[in-house]
Amino acid sequence: MSKLRERKHRHDVFFEKARKAGFAARAVFKLEEIDQRYRVLRPGQRVLDLGCRPGSWLQYASGRVGAQGVLVGIDREPLEVTIPGARILVGDVFAATVEELRGNQSALDVVLSDMAPDTSGIRSLDQARSEALFERALEIAEATLAPGGNFVGKLFQGPAFQDLVKRCRALFEKVAIVKPKGSRAESIEQYVVGLGRRVAGVPEERRGAT
Repeated sequence: MSKLRERKHRHDVFFEKARKAGFAARAVFKLEEIDQRYRVLRPGQRVLDLGCRPGSWLQYASGRVGAQGVLVGIDREPLEVTIPGARILVGDVFAATVEELRGNQSALDVVLSDMAPDTSGIRSLDQARSEALFERALEIAEATLAPGGNFVGKLFQGPAFQDLVKRCRALFEKVAIVKPKGSRAESIEQYVVGLGRRVAGVPEERRGAT
């Protein structure tokens, strides 16, 4: 089997698996793999999904946090799937306020972002747009996460990649870079996983190694 046919076959396998399981998109298996490796999601957590359309990440999160959990999603367009109990905001993440995103919650436990730019085909431009989206997701995570909270964000590999990862290391106790099996081989996307939101004001020397 050629590499191209192998990639298409893998894509079809994930697509069919998602469809049969009732998920809105094959991207669900990226989050599932990350969650299985790093235990990002747990029962009862308060979760925010940035760029939540078409909804598969919220669907997966709903099953993990259970009836006692809280789910919030935001996207520029409304979801076509119904996720019971989820609060869905229609709007731009760059315009949304922290108060709108948190709602009546004092803080959140997990911030997820599978946001990607509308690709232009110009690699440097797409990288820059991805970096801006990731940076915004990280800003929201910093403003909304409770101590010990977790973060997962998509980021295209580009000039600012290492600087943004460094910012994550300053914010979280542990940081991992993951390219899930569900990602296409030729894709430049990576997922940055931040575990354990650091307590604000704790000196670096008392935080431990990342």
